[in-house]
Amino acid sequence: MTEIPGNEILNVLIFMAILGMALAVVLVVANRYMYVWEDPRIAEVDEMLPQSNCGACGTPGCHQFAVQLVAGDVEASQCTVNSADDNAEIAAHLGVNAGVQEKRVARLACAGGHNVARNTAAYKGMQTCRGATLISGGGKGCFWGCLGLGDCEDVCDFDAISMDQNGLPVVDEDKCTACDDCVDVCPKALFEIHPVSHQLWVACKNLHFGDTAEIECEVACNTCERCVKDSSEGLIVITDNLAVINYKFNDLAQREAIDRCPTGAIVWITPDSRVHKGQKAKKIIRKTALPIH
Repeated sequence: MTEIPGNEILNVLIFMAILGMALAVVLVVANRYMYVWEDPRIAEVDEMLPQSNCGACGTPGCHQFAVQLVAGDVEASQCTVNSADDNAEIAAHLGVNAGVQEKRVARLACAGGHNVARNTAAYKGMQTCRGATLISGGGKGCFWGCLGLGDCEDVCDFDAISMDQNGLPVVDEDKCTACDDCVDVCPKALFEIHPVSHQLWVACKNLHFGDTAEIECEVACNTCERCVKDSSEGLIVITDNLAVINYKFNDLAQREAIDRCPTGAIVWITPDSRVHKGQKAKKIIRKTALPIH
């Protein structure tokens, strides 16, 4: 084994020492000129947020929301995951008003469960709505209808969505944070985020006309236009064979608009989250699934 001369070892040690000192100087200089100061209140507020990073507040995550809170660009009440008391504590910590934000929730534009909507084929593939959609739309007679495989339930981090006995998602508005995850995951685009004051709601997206719509789903909008006639001018219009609510006129919305809907496709949602159909809506008593045709 060849012996390394002592002077070479010394040279290596000197070189490493000089290199280490040079790198240390570079880091000190970089820290001096590249340091970005951050208000210490940001970290304090960040710790008071739920760390769900759901995006319901309109920012990419809790830290960015904390940054905007400290800057005064948003109000604490925009965090829909925190309780009102938690948001009030954040506002008090910053010495600002917590603000008032109307609660927003996810709403489903479909009422076509297994007991009222027909399937044209039995789907046997991957048990997800996204997977089923790739196979001829999922096998449901109404192309626009909910497939009932629960992608929305699986993606909800707040346990705000459950599937009912007829294969339809049910949103628990008390738990819903309006995070948009169900909106993003639904391949049929059936979920929308709305303020709870939007009590008038069309629970359908079927674009077929009249009897053609009802053949596939007993609770589909059949374009009878009675809701249009029974509501304030401009509140409801028919677009592509479907009743559409113009929420710009939401202050004109009245429960009477649902009274003569024969299928119950347009509903009224009360503050306690109960869904009401009109007096003329057909009564659905069937609890079993319709046969495949």
